[in-house]
Amino acid sequence: MDKLLLKLWRFVPSGETRKEDLADILELSSKQTARYLKKWAEEGWFRYTAGSGRGKVSTLFWLRDAEEVFMEHAVKIMEQEPVEISSKYLLFDWSDGAKQLLLERFRSKFGFSQNSGEIAKLIIPRRYKLATMHPLEMADVHSAHFVSTVFNRLVRVDDTGNVSPELAHSWDLSWTHLRLYLKKGVKFHDGSILTAEDVAECLNRMRTYPNFKELWEPVISISVPAPLVVDLHFPGGCSYCLHMLGMMNSSIFKESKGILLGSGSFYVDDSHELKTVLRAFEDYYGERPLLDEIEFVQVPKDIDITYRSSETSETEETFLVESDSGVGIVFMSSFRDSPIRRKEVRDFIHYTIAKQRPAITEVDPRILPNGEGLLVGYGQNFVPPRVPLPQLERPILLKTTGYLEDTAIWLKDVLEQEGIPVELVVMPFEKYMYDNGPDQQADLYIHGEVFEMNQDFSFFYFLINGLSPLRPIIPDNPQLEQLAMRYRTTPFENWHSLNREFEGTLVENSIMVPLYYGKRQIPFSAELTNVNISHFGYVDFSKLWVRPKIDDNHIM
Repeated sequence: MDKLLLKLWRFVPSGETRKEDLADILELSSKQTARYLKKWAEEGWFRYTAGSGRGKVSTLFWLRDAEEVFMEHAVKIMEQEPVEISSKYLLFDWSDGAKQLLLERFRSKFGFSQNSGEIAKLIIPRRYKLATMHPLEMADVHSAHFVSTVFNRLVRVDDTGNVSPELAHSWDLSWTHLRLYLKKGVKFHDGSILTAEDVAECLNRMRTYPNFKELWEPVISISVPAPLVVDLHFPGGCSYCLHMLGMMNSSIFKESKGILLGSGSFYVDDSHELKTVLRAFEDYYGERPLLDEIEFVQVPKDIDITYRSSETSETEETFLVESDSGVGIVFMSSFRDSPIRRKEVRDFIHYTIAKQRPAITEVDPRILPNGEGLLVGYGQNFVPPRVPLPQLERPILLKTTGYLEDTAIWLKDVLEQEGIPVELVVMPFEKYMYDNGPDQQADLYIHGEVFEMNQDFSFFYFLINGLSPLRPIIPDNPQLEQLAMRYRTTPFENWHSLNREFEGTLVENSIMVPLYYGKRQIPFSAELTNVNISHFGYVDFSKLWVRPKIDDNHIM
């Protein structure tokens, strides 16, 4: 199947035409278009007579219905080939009716299935490519979802800040020292036994990794005093050491022969650009998952992400599970040698955003105006004063990336309506995510943040991690730098007031401006059972199962 031929069928009826117009439709050069027309005519799709001379009228008469032929072929491929192979055909330029029929066929390939060997499998569509599964490299919520499924942490931290055992069964904690006692018999996915040396090596790699060096700076050494015992030493105090070990990035891993190994309830059986396959780990130290296999398959963006049984039709009952999709905030790079360094410029932008913020739902009805900040449930009423329009010698640079582009365009329009000239810079997601140092090329941008676990610790981590938007701002601002230093010596139970003070300082200085708060509703087939939302608002696959259909008439 040739997607260019289908496009020609969709937009060029039989009759007179011009080769220049055909080239424009196909987005090809004149020579390339001529070669394709000759090839397709020889294959019997149409009769084509070229007009002599530039701009002369040509004639094209279709002999076969290209879309009908392609549809029949695509349906056969979907029935016979894996979904990661057939998904690419959905990207063809089908008519609305044809695409809807193909989508319905394609969706039937997803969901829960159980073969004759009683292998319970869940096939899930994936809209975005997996960036990484390495805990140290993970910086986006999609990667975090996989890390949470494949790896374990030493401890678990809940929303209220309570710490419970995971790989460590208990611990002794003082102001300068943490001793961890590890569970016995925990296996990595290659069957090797987890040792204290594995844990110490993993933690030492993390504390020297660029993105976490500042977070781990209080810890001066990690040692193994006895089998299954690990010591962390921090003479100057580290009030958050236990909570730090519960982060997703603190997942325990081992690398063997170039393979990354975890100890989680699922292991990676296969992973490439089109598909990632996870299988239940039979030797998992905890409760074995009820699913045997999960496949994440790359699909076009217009495929729905309903978690359903493969036997569930579009019309059967589903239920919605609501989860957080984070907050959106505008950051202003106050350290840059540009107009944004002037507080009166930032204050005017802040005032404009606050005034227009209620209209943010025009961009996406799933997001709500947020004028209270990041600390959900403990919001502060930030009301900036009205300030006059400042004089600007050049436009403000606003950077954005794919998933934030519509919101950034809205922000650009809002600012320009108030007299602030804006130049929009669009970056690929990878560049946008890492463009956070002192040499970044933007005056302001929208930052999306989803808290991983306990809000008080997550806010602190948001301030100081190596990918934080505040990375170049805090050292440039003595007031913020002094506040950041207080976390080390402030008991964790008192962090809430410190977080509010830090957030208030950011907003009052018009460095950070709250913009929106988002939730997403994930539809689930009513057949799916034990649906629990885990880290970053994603499903905990280790507990998910499908209630089997049983014919009670045959029960003896």
